[in-house]
Amino acid sequence: MSRASAHIHSASDARRLAKRHLPWMIFDYIDGAAGEETGALRNRAALDGATLRPRILRDVSERSLSTTLFGKPCRRPFGIAPMGMCNLSGIGADLMLARLAAKYEVPHGVSTVASTPMEKIIEVAEGHAWFQLYFSGEGVGTFKLVERAKAAGYETLVLTADVPEVGRRPRELRHGFKMPFRIGPKQFIDFALHPHWSLSALFAGKPQMANFEMDGYEFDRTESRARADWETLKRLRDAWDGNLVVKGVLDVEDAVSLRNAGVDAVQVSSHGARQLESAPSPFSLLPAMRAALGSDYPIFFDSGLRSGEDALKALHAGADYVFFGRALQFAIAAGGEAGLAKLWDVFSDELSIAMAQTGLTSLTEMNAG
Repeated sequence: MSRASAHIHSASDARRLAKRHLPWMIFDYIDGAAGEETGALRNRAALDGATLRPRILRDVSERSLSTTLFGKPCRRPFGIAPMGMCNLSGIGADLMLARLAAKYEVPHGVSTVASTPMEKIIEVAEGHAWFQLYFSGEGVGTFKLVERAKAAGYETLVLTADVPEVGRRPRELRHGFKMPFRIGPKQFIDFALHPHWSLSALFAGKPQMANFEMDGYEFDRTESRARADWETLKRLRDAWDGNLVVKGVLDVEDAVSLRNAGVDAVQVSSHGARQLESAPSPFSLLPAMRAALGSDYPIFFDSGLRSGEDALKALHAGADYVFFGRALQFAIAAGGEAGLAKLWDVFSDELSIAMAQTGLTSLTEMNAG
């Protein structure tokens, strides 16, 4: 265990240590949200305001954190959310996450704008990887990625639908954050003041979006994705015979329409409040989503999760499975692969202890009374 990872006892510890280590531009890219960031505060307020029901005098000496997902066993009820350009948090971060996914048999959400090719990630993850898809421009390159994902062995495709235009994140704009990097005097000074990160990044080579090293297709992170519509979804459903998840769902009517259109699961998410500052808290919508979609339809959740107790709250509120995002990047930035493993253990311990405090020995007992 690295020295830094020994100091990670919570997600906030990982964030504090990451802020010290990362260049300001990189930290704010990972940490930032849309507008004045009131949406991110609203996400946290909803989770913080929720409570769990303590129960006493129940034998909870043996507890299981396992669950099933699309009929397959998972050792944890939480997975890894798709996050773009993870290697900015630490060299090799994508493959650290992939190894974690393989060890715990949980899904690693592989972003369209991952720093490592999708084929390498699913190999290292031993098949425990889902490919996250952005529709972009006219969609020609998008469907090329779908075919690549199919050929690589991905069984689950996650269409992120809440980015018709990339949200305005002032922290990114102030730093002039762009991909590929544009290095001016301000960025040079920032990197010079964080030599450990900068020298590691220089040794590893220029950060890149690895899934776009193909002829005839260059990806522009800021390109409009506004052409995606219900006909696009139909084309995608016809082209993909595996599990299809739509991520970024914040409206009950939309969720019902997605189910009726043959989507296999919805992911209730505000993109970590990075898109629309005025979006509702995804957590607050879970009960209504569950009521509208019924007890058997899969509902996934991300946005604002910072602990194992948060995960249990979301599962109680109606989610079948949840995903952690930027906190995992902070753990990597703070302590490398040892830091990631430490924070994952923290989340596991927090969940297990919360289950004991609420009288649960397995997650299937949550609705047993």
